[in-house]
Amino acid sequence: MTAPDLLTLHAVRLLGYAAADRVAARFGRPVSDTERELADLAARGWVGYGSFGGDGGWALTESGKAEGERRLAAELDEAAARSVVDRVHRAFLPYNRTVGELCTAWQLATLGMADQEVDLESTVTGLGAAAQALAGFERDLVAVLERFGGYHRRFATALFRIDDDPAWLAGTDRDSCHRVWFEFHEDLIASLGIDRTG
Repeated sequence: MTAPDLLTLHAVRLLGYAAADRVAARFGRPVSDTERELADLAARGWVGYGSFGGDGGWALTESGKAEGERRLAAELDEAAARSVVDRVHRAFLPYNRTVGELCTAWQLATLGMADQEVDLESTVTGLGAAAQALAGFERDLVAVLERFGGYHRRFATALFRIDDDPAWLAGTDRDSCHRVWFEFHEDLIASLGIDRTG
């Protein structure tokens, strides 16, 4: 089981920049506990608070990133989970290329910058295949570390909502398919201590 303060540190990394309530919500934890942990993490120099565009939020420092990766590595070894996470990461990469291409093409199309017409139905079909793969990835990961739970539900929910509002495909203001997928990738690379090219 992942330690509470590590969940808070890891949530900040996954979210990139977020207020305490979003950090707490990421792993379904009490806001009051999360606020105390954020204050302690800040005192250690692992997170920092700042304002951007009128909103305040927490972000990881370089030393916090290193500390998080150190503790996640120890967690993988303790749970004997490294081989599972590594195998899932390798299986994930081809889908990651496809999802990246689909989301980029859609974003360019919405900006009027696409070289060719982008069809929403075929884009959703491609994302549906990724959703099926994600279900299997999550099943394997949760068997060794519970903190990997929830990605498939979030991705599938966003996919379902695209018909009513295409912003659920790649919107940055919501738990869109692109955002959930990006976060899952970040979770894998943080856990393995590698970068996105690894």
